[in-house]
Amino acid sequence: MTAVFLPSPDQPTLAFQTNAQRILALHFPHLPTDRIARKKWGLSWRSRGRPEAPPIVCSSRLNNTMRLTALDEAAEALNLRKSMGVAEARAIYPKLDVIEDDPAANRRFLEAIADWCDRYTPLVALDRVDGLFLDITGCAHLFGGETALLKDILARLFQMGIDARGAVSSSPGLSWAISRFGPGGIIEHGEAEQALASLPVAALRLQEEIVGALNKMGLKYVGDLLDAPRAPLARRFGGALLLRLDQALGTDEEPVSPRLPVASLSVERRLIEPIGAEDDILALTGQVAVSLKPSLEARGVGGRIFELVLFRVDGKVFRISAGTAQPLREPKRIAALFAERLQAIHDDFDAGYGFEILRLNVLLHEDFVTSQGDFEACQQKDASLAAFVDRVSARLGQDCLQTFQLRESHVPERAVIAVPVIDHLSAPEIREGHPPPARSERPIRLLRKPERMDAFAVEVPDGAPASFCWRRMQHRVLKSEGPERLAMEWWLDGSDARDRDYFRIEDEQGRRFWIYRHGHYERDATQNWYMHGVIA
Repeated sequence: MTAVFLPSPDQPTLAFQTNAQRILALHFPHLPTDRIARKKWGLSWRSRGRPEAPPIVCSSRLNNTMRLTALDEAAEALNLRKSMGVAEARAIYPKLDVIEDDPAANRRFLEAIADWCDRYTPLVALDRVDGLFLDITGCAHLFGGETALLKDILARLFQMGIDARGAVSSSPGLSWAISRFGPGGIIEHGEAEQALASLPVAALRLQEEIVGALNKMGLKYVGDLLDAPRAPLARRFGGALLLRLDQALGTDEEPVSPRLPVASLSVERRLIEPIGAEDDILALTGQVAVSLKPSLEARGVGGRIFELVLFRVDGKVFRISAGTAQPLREPKRIAALFAERLQAIHDDFDAGYGFEILRLNVLLHEDFVTSQGDFEACQQKDASLAAFVDRVSARLGQDCLQTFQLRESHVPERAVIAVPVIDHLSAPEIREGHPPPARSERPIRLLRKPERMDAFAVEVPDGAPASFCWRRMQHRVLKSEGPERLAMEWWLDGSDARDRDYFRIEDEQGRRFWIYRHGHYERDATQNWYMHGVIA
């Protein structure tokens, strides 16, 4: 078993310190065509060899003309190039297989590769539309060093039918330049200038206008900029040129923002034989949760949101999350949560040929408060309620069980809000001495929306009606109390600023209602009456 303990996201990490970080940049030069080839010929088409088939290119409409946007290796061997017109390309090779480009599908494919790369490090970031950044600081020794890690990831991607180039260095800019314009490989500390000198200035991630201007002045390679005085370069081309140069050299810090939240605690197991049965997955989850418990106890916390990550042998990754009503450490209850989640997603869960890596993440944790039990077993009842809420929420969703929570507002429909029970059980209690926003004499149950009604024989100017008609039924008022004037919170959403006058009334049959008048006789041309609630 391999346990990986990660710092909390709100704490500083070594991943952003220029003198210690190690960044792996991956470039996929044929990402769109690789996606299409995998569908046509299978995932291992590169390992078996390219079949006898026409070259594949992608096209898109640019400036009212269909032009090439992506090419595979066979098309590049024919001297075709991007931005070339489709008609011109077909004239060169009539049997060309032209497929309409799908940027959304390419994006999903890149994100799937990023999920697969999560097996090496959780710090994975997207780089434009055809690349990734992996912060492997402190992770390389788990795979035999940086050279072995890079070799492993490129070999696995090749077996999955994906062409990839990679480079490792101490800065994202340098890794990006070497992976796209250089030979790739490992760049050690202190070798940045030597590695960059022979690369074109486009390797600095500059805009095309700046690259063209530099080439016109004879500055075609990064080495030409290293020896040039910096002040004239800044005046002529702006600060972006020097910033990109310093980022590539590693003298200016450049953060790498992960695409997914980083788990505060993570434990994983790598398997010799893949597993696919749900019972095996749950049993292994319970074993991994046992290894997670000492670390939670050492920190004095319990998990609130857990994530089970399953890496399938063909590269697909499943992420299954489950929340708890209270901080949790017990391995059996953690495994029970995912048992319910697997039952809920049973139809969408495809184990394929099995999973080779299982990882359990703690995405959110809170302080774990322990207290001594009592003879009446009240705490045991609370634990049973929390376990029930966790299981039902895991099976049917967090919104299936809801409760009401008070808010600081005097407007009746805003004084209470419905919240999931799983969040309410862990919320702090209302401070003592704070008056509740809702008054006890108001009805417990309000109508979803105040309903218009007809009032008759109203005592002008501030009295209640002698009778009213609501839902086609006539009611004669026997008793009334009010008015209670409420001003609307017009500054929140720009609603009607007219006040409401509320009355508690009782009809001849003993039924009690809560009604209000919208508008005043002394200053408003119209006054309307509404039914807002029924008093039990």
